[in-house]
Amino acid sequence: MSEPVLDLRNVTRTFPQAGEPLNVLRGCSLAIAPGETVALIGPSGSGKSTLLHSAGLLEKPDEGEIVIAGQDAVKLDDAGRTALRRRTIGFVYQFHHLLPEFSALENVVIPQMIAGVSRKDAEKRARELLEKVGLSNRADNRPGKLSGGEQQRVAIARALANKPRLLIADEPTGNLDPSTADHVFEVLQELVKSQDLALLMATHNIDLAKKMSRIVEIRAGQLFAGN
Repeated sequence: MSEPVLDLRNVTRTFPQAGEPLNVLRGCSLAIAPGETVALIGPSGSGKSTLLHSAGLLEKPDEGEIVIAGQDAVKLDDAGRTALRRRTIGFVYQFHHLLPEFSALENVVIPQMIAGVSRKDAEKRARELLEKVGLSNRADNRPGKLSGGEQQRVAIARALANKPRLLIADEPTGNLDPSTADHVFEVLQELVKSQDLALLMATHNIDLAKKMSRIVEIRAGQLFAGN
């Protein structure tokens, strides 16, 4: 079996609240292999966002290990975690957060240039990704001229721009109508499998969750195998 792209080992996260510790994550362990898609479900306040932030190296756990592509991120300093995150992780959120003054193409080019890729090479990859998400004919349009589903597909292309190993998605279809949500999810799942990525996706959409490799449920800060 392939080495996990993401390996959470007994991750604990606690926040102070009114003088009492609030245990948001309680010894969470989860491994995701290349090409695997995992749905994270659970009610509001169960710890989904904290788990995603921890897995995405946006928050540091109080205890436990977070291994990304074979590297223990917890042992790194802030600069090291930032570098590992930029190199190995892509993010897709419920709201696309595209830069409104730039075209779809430019929104996919910019993160690559920040990472040091030349403009020529960044544009080449951006066009390839926009073609994969079915938007090659919309590359020069700004977000305001795109539909909600098109904007989210641009956001997916942007998340993949720097060739991550792990994709973390937080309700990526939550702001879309059911038909558009299905289409965006199909595009996302196809890209994950074709590029051998690992996907961790928080969702309230059980129908979409059932189409993924497996479901894990978070309840009171603990992970359980889903149905």
